[in-house]
Amino acid sequence: MNLPEIIRPINEDMRAVDGVIRKKLDSDVVLIRTIGEYIIGAGGKRMRPALVLMAARAFGYQGQAHHTLAAVVEFIHTSTLLHDDVVDESDMRRGRDTANAVFGNAASVLVGDYLYSRSFEMMVELDSMRIMQVLSAATTVIAEGEVLQLLNVHDPDVSVDRYLQVIRYKTAKLFEAAMQTGALLAGAVPEQEKAAADYGRHVGTAFQLIDDVLDYTGDVESLGKNVGDDLREGKPTLPLIRVMQVGTPQQRSLIHQAIETGEADFAEVARAINDTDALQYTREVAREEAERARAALQAFPDTDFKASLLAFCTFATERDR
Repeated sequence: MNLPEIIRPINEDMRAVDGVIRKKLDSDVVLIRTIGEYIIGAGGKRMRPALVLMAARAFGYQGQAHHTLAAVVEFIHTSTLLHDDVVDESDMRRGRDTANAVFGNAASVLVGDYLYSRSFEMMVELDSMRIMQVLSAATTVIAEGEVLQLLNVHDPDVSVDRYLQVIRYKTAKLFEAAMQTGALLAGAVPEQEKAAADYGRHVGTAFQLIDDVLDYTGDVESLGKNVGDDLREGKPTLPLIRVMQVGTPQQRSLIHQAIETGEADFAEVARAINDTDALQYTREVAREEAERARAALQAFPDTDFKASLLAFCTFATERDR
């Protein structure tokens, strides 16, 4: 199944979320509207808001507040993208120039701050201290993940555990919070709330691990980013860590230099990755995470929304972009 098919049960909800996003992006400051529209309008999979909606609907929610909650999660995600691209000095995302490449670093950082602030303002509208607690804690963990990743840059000695910690903090935490708050909004019992959070954490980890694989198998057009960006930024992702574990001395030396300097021959690095089991290994770790996500769904009632969440586990690990 592709993503549009998976999220078909919430198509109407997704359109309503788009309306909330457009409305909440409105500002008297023209540059805020311009940059906000630029990055939101770039498309993307909108997976995190979709998970909010799926979780809420899976537990029987019938109101309208899940649209605001989904927009909150998308604003948090968008603000992290704006900040990430500045930190990483990226110039391409989703097949076009990043906001910082077009508008400059200062404007991107400040608009990212605006979206963070706007998201908390919208949280208050939900009038749920528990939801605010989950989301505010998540933003703290995401920031910690950003700093942990920064500490790992150009460090060829990063372990698998250290890398997975970065993924769980930086990427999977917002997936987790999206599912958990959707369940909370619907009045799920504590066991179901925990299951929703577990699902989000595991499927988010799987999704990022496949991103690691695609960084060494895709092309610029299909991935919407520069192939090998993580390598050039000195980030030790799991395929590289795996080559360091099982490669020949020459391969290990090549990857060590690539991580340390970010300047090794990409073709040679790709060859080393493909000559070992690095990509297969990373895919297998992702599939194990997806299996844990599927297991968490046992606590969910049987609905079309649960079926979509099950399908999303497969999409997360088998996609090619």
